[in-house]
Amino acid sequence: MSQLTYKEHFNRTFNLAYPVMLSQLGQVLVGVADSMMVGRLGAIPLAAASLANSIFFVVLMFGIGVSMAITPLVAAADGQGKGKRIAKLFKHGFVINMFAGLVLLLIILMAAPSLHYMNQPEEVVRLAIPYLAIITLSLVPFMFFQTFKQFAEGLSQTKQAMVITIICNLINVFLNWVMIYGELGFPALGLNGAGWATLISRVLMGIIMFYYVWNSRRYSIYKIGFGFKKLSFPMMSKMLKIGIPTGFQFIFEVGAFSAAAIMMGWIGVHALAAHQIAINLASISYMMASGLSAAAMVRVGNQLGRNDIKTLREAGFTIFGMVALFMFCFAVIFIVFRNYLPTLYIQDIPVIEMTASLLIIAGFFQLSDGIQVVGLGALRGMSDVKVPTLVTLVAYWVLGLPLGYFFAFYLDMGEQGIWYGLLIGLTATGVMLLYRFHRLSKRLWLKQDALAAAE
Repeated sequence: MSQLTYKEHFNRTFNLAYPVMLSQLGQVLVGVADSMMVGRLGAIPLAAASLANSIFFVVLMFGIGVSMAITPLVAAADGQGKGKRIAKLFKHGFVINMFAGLVLLLIILMAAPSLHYMNQPEEVVRLAIPYLAIITLSLVPFMFFQTFKQFAEGLSQTKQAMVITIICNLINVFLNWVMIYGELGFPALGLNGAGWATLISRVLMGIIMFYYVWNSRRYSIYKIGFGFKKLSFPMMSKMLKIGIPTGFQFIFEVGAFSAAAIMMGWIGVHALAAHQIAINLASISYMMASGLSAAAMVRVGNQLGRNDIKTLREAGFTIFGMVALFMFCFAVIFIVFRNYLPTLYIQDIPVIEMTASLLIIAGFFQLSDGIQVVGLGALRGMSDVKVPTLVTLVAYWVLGLPLGYFFAFYLDMGEQGIWYGLLIGLTATGVMLLYRFHRLSKRLWLKQDALAAAE
């Protein structure tokens, strides 16, 4: 078994993580660009984007969670040198993801009219529904892209998806400029223009990622078993037992922030717009930290496949340290520049002041947010998903959101009260998942030592 120093762990993790981090940064910067460009239209379109995205991203993140079942299983099979199993996982993951994309698309389209009954400002709802319908159409091409992305990441190939994502996101920003404001002879579509730009860019992402994987020699050995014949329901069941709980983990977390957006709408348009800006900024650090989470999932899964539990623990704790340092830097940025950052989105003084107060709270929850996302990735690499799913349910929906509601509407703390509840939920999740990884990996290590001593 390998004896790596922590510096070597850092280097291996960084080389694996940075392409994913840049890819995720590219994804989230499109959201930032969307919000900045829509913010120039006023507080109401920005609030509409917040409301629609609060619904869409809950469903999108569930789909991402389902697709992530491919990565740890492929990583473990790669560690064992089982090429045929990798090919089967690729095929079954494709079938699962395409079906999930269609089902999720139908769910949103059927649920969209319910926005009228969520006690939101009517002028916001009128803009939110058509925008939501447009971005929902991007679900299927996005799940198509995710299938090939997660497969490649399971084989420790992360740079290709990074390049494709960045290119398509630059196209998205250009299309935003053209379609939102009506440049180059196009009609000005406003908020809906941002939706069409997102749809087009995600279709391109899926096409280019497919073309690369399908024509690359690196992946040619895995195409042999690709097809829709001889599907194994036991294998699909195993993947769903990882993917569905992972999807619910994302639902419980992202859904908590979406529920917070709904509560912000009860306070008013300014609070909802401020929430959109603050969560948009916080998503930059979160999505980049999720790159380290992906690295944790691959490295832990790979070492589990090799049955090298000592290296598994070392790799895991190295990544926890990396994300803590990374998120501390973002915490300082959010707090120091809290009055400047909102002005990049909007010039509405009440919205800027509200956003600045929320960014202080966002600064405080950076560390716990990073720890919890890496904890989920590391545990996912060990195929441990049921207990982390329960942790996220309790921390966000039993603890964080009810406290946020209580602080906001019973203690009259307003929008800050809602975010204090989120801070408590994130902190509880981070502590419990870190302890879970320590306890579970130590148990496996002790078991391995006992078996070695018996031999």
